Amino acid sequence: MRKPETIERLYLDFDGFFASVHQQITPKLRGKPIGVIPFETNAASSTVVIACSREAKAAGCKNVMRVRDALDRCPELILVTQRPDWYRRAHNALINEIECEIPIETIKSIDELACILGKADIADPHDLASRLKLRIAKNIGPYITCSIGFAANRLLAKIACKVDKPNGVTIWRPDDMPGPLFKRPMSDIPGIGSKISFRLMVAGITTIEDLYATQPKHLRALWGNVNGERMWYAIHGYEIFAQPTSRGMFGHGRVLPPGHRDIERAKEYSRLLLSKAARRMRRDAFFAKSLWLWLNMRSGVWYKQLELPSVQDEPACLAALNKLWSLAKKELAGRPVEIIRVGVTLSELGEPGVRQLDMFLADDDQRQQAEVLTNTVDRLNAKFGKRVVTFGHWSPPPGGYAGGKISFNRIPSAEDFW
Repeated sequence: MRKPETIERLYLDFDGFFASVHQQITPKLRGKPIGVIPFETNAASSTVVIACSREAKAAGCKNVMRVRDALDRCPELILVTQRPDWYRRAHNALINEIECEIPIETIKSIDELACILGKADIADPHDLASRLKLRIAKNIGPYITCSIGFAANRLLAKIACKVDKPNGVTIWRPDDMPGPLFKRPMSDIPGIGSKISFRLMVAGITTIEDLYATQPKHLRALWGNVNGERMWYAIHGYEIFAQPTSRGMFGHGRVLPPGHRDIERAKEYSRLLLSKAARRMRRDAFFAKSLWLWLNMRSGVWYKQLELPSVQDEPACLAALNKLWSLAKKELAGRPVEIIRVGVTLSELGEPGVRQLDMFLADDDQRQQAEVLTNTVDRLNAKFGKRVVTFGHWSPPPGGYAGGKISFNRIPSAEDFW
């Protein structure tokens, strides 16, 4: 395993991305504390701030905070409804600008990316950072800023990126390590969630310096897999490559607006979410053998799985969803039901482009007919750039963007907003 002797990686994180996009596009919001909420509603106090501007953070607000708590800390907070279509377009424009200066190794999320440094950039990382920031300010706008970290590997560069936020530049050369790393809290290290954090605490490992001094095999045992050992090598500055991953599921979830949390409306929203998840699955040529329905309620969580005969067509997916809702209504009968969030997941994916035949159902002819019909509908909608043909009633929920929300690891395509 190679241990670089100089900086080799750049990690870039856009500062308060969602909020800064609103400020760049809407001049009256510039310099003001703003909080982004999931949907426009008269009952905003019952929802959460999903992102906030640097001005709001300076007043004590933070991402994923209840609106009423955020307003207590910052009475001047301006609430704006999320605009995933804006974020997607801003992301694409920013990526184009960055690639004019340096090739992008990987896009980690809507607001984070990593690059491999060339010889000139290794020699003068400050110049590269200045060029990137200047290009973004000139061609996109000065209200979308970024913080940049340079280090021997991607993980260290990501941690360094957080040191001087917002709009900062941090360079961790191998000769300077591990001193700067030891000054950071354990929470800065990606990949240490609550479970691992608890295990480390029980083992007496409470700081990054403790983690650094622990033997790699011990970390492997604490993690329960090779990732613990990989973590040791990463924080020691070795070159660590991401392990290949495979697609395991397609799904969508939706927080329901107040006043839309009964079973019937949740069912309608779930149909829209499943239709969009199934279309994404078809786009990647997968077939699913399992469907999950998830309901998060004030009284608890309800979820059920239904096995499928290797399908991707819309009629089969929607028929399975109806069966799950029948089970939900039966099992939730007599209980107070206020559904806060509904989610659907297509899982147990087979090899792309290959549908397994079911010798007991003998439904191949039926499946082929349904797939032809579904593909025809997909092509029509793609041709017109919107939903012109649907399987059943199609009524987008308040706030829109069903299936087009931004997640940490998925950037929606334009058609996800239809």
